[in-house]
Amino acid sequence: MHSTDKLPPFPEGWYFIAERKSILKKKLIGKTWMGQEIIAWCDAEGQICVADAICPHMGSHLGPDVGTRVRNGCLVCPFHGFEYDTSGQCVATPYAAAPKTARLKTYETREVLGLVFAWWGVGGRLPQWHLPDEPATGPDWSALALGFFRFPGHPQETAENSVDLAHLRYIHGYDNVCQVGEVSIDGAHLISCFDFRRNRKFAGMIDNIYDVSAITHLYGVGYSYVEIYEKTIGMDARLWVLSTPIDDTHLQLVLVSQVRELRKPKRPIVGLRFIPMRLRHRIMNRIMLRAQKQDVAQDVIIWGKKQYWPRPRLSQADGEVMTYRRYCRQFYPETYPATDRDDLRLSSVTS
Repeated sequence: MHSTDKLPPFPEGWYFIAERKSILKKKLIGKTWMGQEIIAWCDAEGQICVADAICPHMGSHLGPDVGTRVRNGCLVCPFHGFEYDTSGQCVATPYAAAPKTARLKTYETREVLGLVFAWWGVGGRLPQWHLPDEPATGPDWSALALGFFRFPGHPQETAENSVDLAHLRYIHGYDNVCQVGEVSIDGAHLISCFDFRRNRKFAGMIDNIYDVSAITHLYGVGYSYVEIYEKTIGMDARLWVLSTPIDDTHLQLVLVSQVRELRKPKRPIVGLRFIPMRLRHRIMNRIMLRAQKQDVAQDVIIWGKKQYWPRPRLSQADGEVMTYRRYCRQFYPETYPATDRDDLRLSSVTS
């Protein structure tokens, strides 16, 4: 970024692969991720492997569309039948002993409530930090609901929404948006807290006003986790915003929502009073995901055409945009030397 105003396409970090249940259902998945063709599968012990989709034997593609199979927990190459376990090691061939040098390029994985992530390090670096522990869950929480988007963009630009409170008012129509405290940064963990109000309309008329507190946790630019508390109902909810580069131009953005059971709402909820209590949080989760997808659809129009502006002409209403951008520099280790990154991280905390 010293020599160009364009952001490097692949910031270092943890990026979404798929849901575990999707991998189990399909046996083997293939996708373009961080500009590379990758595969993912699971063995009988539940170990998931994410690897480059190229066989180290003779270069065959290992995606499901070319005949690759998973047999007894091992990946079987469609070209010569070499078998690989979930560590990436070749463990068998049809005609000879498995060569010890035949090994898939694999990626370290982490899982959060069944969401599978893999680490992408600049130059193949090992993980420099880890995702948070799973939040507490149980039968009082709804199942995860997912929404998917694909569009031209960059994960740093999408994650910037966590501190760009002005756009919440102007684009999405939130009222009384107020930052609570200062943005907090501890290494790769950024916390941004804000309150807002939002009107929900039914038949063109306002029927409910929601009063919301939100705590956003960023772990890199690909993993955003938002704790949501709606005060007038007394509803707890969660939202993940997972932004993953497909290639150097396009992103996949996944919204994941979850709502806690509403046992004793503080006020009646229009449309839900005749719904059994055990189903209410599932319905509310669908409503929340739909509202978030509407917001993101508005943002996608902007993200798909905007340019990264490294020296924006900010106003006093723009909040901590530059604090966020200094935080992001640690995810480009080839662009900023280590000592420079340390200085930037310190300035982010103290600014």
